[in-house]
Amino acid sequence: MVKGISRRVIVVSSPDRRYFDEAIFILRSDTSGPDSGVPSVAVEEACRIARRCAARNAPRPPLRIPAPLWAAAGAVLMALIWVLSSRVPSLLF
Repeated sequence: MVKGISRRVIVVSSPDRRYFDEAIFILRSDTSGPDSGVPSVAVEEACRIARRCAARNAPRPPLRIPAPLWAAAGAVLMALIWVLSSRVPSLLF
């Protein structure tokens, strides 16, 4: 709830509009002096928070394993099966 007639706000546009259009930050009344506007530190912090929120909610790309790694894993698995089958043939048949 916003009370009073004069509030200082920071409105930040979203870097990615899939999640939110804009973020509105309401500053406390003791954050700026009578002759100055909104402190630049507050604006930078608001922009950083909005970017971090959009980045955290962005979908991550699926893990892609390169084909040579799959081939190496298959070769190791086949070698393990071959070694086990030569040591204990009665378990497989």
